[in-house]
Formats: sequence, structure tokens, C-alpha cells
Amino acid sequence: MNVREITQILEEQSPLSYALEWDNVGLLAGDLDREVNKIYIALDASDAAVDAAVEAGADMLLTHHPLIFKGIKKIVSGDFTGRRLIKLISSHIAYYAMHTNFDVRGMADLSAAMLGLENTEVLDVTAVTDGREEGIGRTGTLMQPMSLEYCAEFVKAAFSLKQVTVFGEKNRLLKKAAISPGSGKSEIANAISRQADVLITGDIGYHDGIDAAAAGLCIIDAGHYGLEHIFIRYMKEYLEKHCQGVSILAQEITFPYFIV
Repeated sequence: MNVREITQILEEQSPLSYALEWDNVGLLAGDLDREVNKIYIALDASDAAVDAAVEAGADMLLTHHPLIFKGIKKIVSGDFTGRRLIKLISSHIAYYAMHTNFDVRGMADLSAAMLGLENTEVLDVTAVTDGREEGIGRTGTLMQPMSLEYCAEFVKAAFSLKQVTVFGEKNRLLKKAAISPGSGKSEIANAISRQADVLITGDIGYHDGIDAAAAGLCIIDAGHYGLEHIFIRYMKEYLEKHCQGVSILAQEITFPYFIV
């Protein structure tokens, strides 16, 4: 298979049209006609991911977060974006990112399913296709009513996390949850309007957390990486089913920070 054929497979799963207008997704570097025998998947195009792709002899790197967000006026080794792009291009590795288009057509349903949410609806509608709402995050009924403290432990187990940050009364009984993997402070108002008892997301600041709790919405901050690392396993399984004869490698789940 070549890069062109694989991009078609990726875009069948997450069409580029579903990406938010500020985003930068799709094939960001590489030759469409290059043959692909090995794909390396990571959440970010970090130095470690790029180095691992090169060392593995990959022909294509697939990430969730795009390395290139805004226009670039120069590509030089003196900055991290240029350094990584130079290494990818010089190693003949095509680079593809699927970000908010995957958030809409993958991450939202996957994360809700991992929590067993029932009667799900879109949290933040960004598109309507054939009368069906599409968008960021999901709301739904928890499998059973549970306290905020128990729900936090449930989230930790579901996403293999060591810790989460919680805002709200630990004994508060929860019935309806909203989940928005990634940075979710912008989804607080949507979660409140949809009458969720708790929002499970990442990158919640101190004031955002206490203000949400004061408004009646509990917060479980499971971290940006903590919720979105599920992209790696999902896409590995997806590509293994659709790219016969191509070796699919995945970065191990390794948090890019540590807490002392």
C-alpha cells in the first residue's frame, strides 16, 4: 500500500471535514506515492516518537496532535518543530495527523463506551450529517448512580490512571456524566446546559474547577494525556484490520511528565 491509499483509509474513519476550522489535520509531510510497509502510531510527534519511528524503519508516522498548527515561515533544526520535520523528511517518513476530526468521529464515542455511558448524546455539536448531530464529547447516563469519589476511582480504572483531580463534594450522587477527552474547560458550560452531574476531561484550571463545582457541576480532571492515550490502541486495531500486509507499531503508554 502507498501513502495515498492509507490516507484514504484514515479519512474514511475520520473525514477531514469534521475537523474544527482552527485545526490542522491530514497529511502534513510526505510523498503520496511512497510505499508503506510499517506505520508508527503515537499521541504526539515528540522527539521520542519521531526517533522511535526512525529507529523502527517506519514509512509513516500517525499522531493525534498535529506537529504543525500554524503557518511556518522556515524549517530549521534550531526549533523543535523544524528539527522533527527535518528528521521525518530526511528519513522518508510520511507524517499524518488526525486531531479534532478524530475527536468527533472516534474519541467521543470510544471514551463514552469505556465508561459504559448509556443513552448518549453529543456534548458540543459541531456538525450535522444527514440529520445526525456530530461533535466533541458525549453525555450519558452512568451504568448506576455513584458517588463522586467512587466515580473518580471508576475513571482511574477505566483509563489506567494513577490519579485524577476532583472538584466537588466527594459524597455527591452522580447519575449523568459528560466526557470530553483533551482540554475541556470550554465544555463546562455545555455540560451544565445538558444537566450533567459531572464532567470528565483534562486541563481544568483551579478557578475553572471551583467555579464549575459552585455551579453544581462536579469535575474529574483525568489529564489531557490521561484520556486521549486511547487513540493509540484504537488506531492500531483499526489499521490492522484495514491495512493488510502493513506492520502497525504503537508507542507504549508513557505519560510525558511525572509528579513528585
